[in-house]
Amino acid sequence: MINDFKKIIYDSTFCYNLVIRNGEGCIIEDIDGNKYIDFTSNIAASPLGYAHPEVMRVLKEYANNGVNKIAGQDFYCEEHFQIAKKLLSISPNGFKAFLVNSGAEAVENSLKLAYKKKGPLPGISFEKSFHGRTLGALSVTSSKDVQKNNFPELPVKRLKFCTNEIDPEIDRIERIIKNNKIAFIITEIIQGEGGIFIASNRFIKEISKIAKNYDVPLIFDEVQTGLGRTGKWWAYQHYGVLPNIITTAKALQVGAVTFENKYDPMERGVLSSTWGGGGRIDMAIGAKMIDVIERDGLLENSCKMGNKIIKQLMEFTGQEIIHDVRGKGLMIGIEVSKQDFRDKIILNLFKKGLLVLPAGEKTIRILPPLIIDEKTISEGLEIFHQVIKKFNR
Repeated sequence: MINDFKKIIYDSTFCYNLVIRNGEGCIIEDIDGNKYIDFTSNIAASPLGYAHPEVMRVLKEYANNGVNKIAGQDFYCEEHFQIAKKLLSISPNGFKAFLVNSGAEAVENSLKLAYKKKGPLPGISFEKSFHGRTLGALSVTSSKDVQKNNFPELPVKRLKFCTNEIDPEIDRIERIIKNNKIAFIITEIIQGEGGIFIASNRFIKEISKIAKNYDVPLIFDEVQTGLGRTGKWWAYQHYGVLPNIITTAKALQVGAVTFENKYDPMERGVLSSTWGGGGRIDMAIGAKMIDVIERDGLLENSCKMGNKIIKQLMEFTGQEIIHDVRGKGLMIGIEVSKQDFRDKIILNLFKKGLLVLPAGEKTIRILPPLIIDEKTISEGLEIFHQVIKKFNR
């Protein structure tokens, strides 16, 4: 099937020769009946794993609904209101929501909100960042050359993403803003695609303070980190700061941008998205995600299980292959000595029944479902241990 697939479909970024058929809990099953422990959550888009009873109940409820998809910016529906209401219940006070189709589209509209307020000025983004593949989002992305070569860009000043508390580059952002008019600052809190790099406390606090002092819109990209991935609803909550605009998607099942009231364009038609508020099943499931994460204590589980994984993985650091383990909650990166080792490790893990993802130049990305338990972690890490032993010989 995969060979036939490649004949008619662009071969983009597929990691495995794996055709998914089904799944349950933290297990994915392929069309041949092979089962895999999932440490990817489909890039954080499946926080409740697979065949979760609450999600299955929603699917059953909509099975006989004759209008599952509408033009969501032309017609109202109850699901649109419910998911927005739940999303805003876990967002800063005084925020509004706008639903879109994806994380990239959420970023596009966050930039529109900033430009509408400040004018068509340059923005600030950061090295190794990833914000999406549409051209506006790609302009503020700096992850891999292959993603950007020969494509036009919006004007952006690119600064260092600081992970060290004493990095002198932290002070550079104020020097830039003092001497230039800026439309926005956009950053991830933990760089996902870039390699699971965690912003330093001082870095986030400093850009938050500078954005406020100079009245520059601060956009936090929480597309991958949002809805409990790091042990809090939003990764920025680890830092005690507040953004002006937040982008999210993946775990929410639809894209969304939430923003302070003062960034509301107050003009109909400035923002629009044909299907953003129109996928009724996706919106119903997204609202259910928030309910279940809160009800079942999955923020706490993310912290507890994430700490367990990191602690066990730390035993491999200092060896020839594994150089570093870093993360928050269930968003974890394993830094490998060389890219070709990383890629071989991922392939060997797959062959033994464990799914992980690459990130950055030589990082293994681990994003298990938020429902994961100690037994599944132990089984997954045992596979990891078996594979790493071979490389350390």
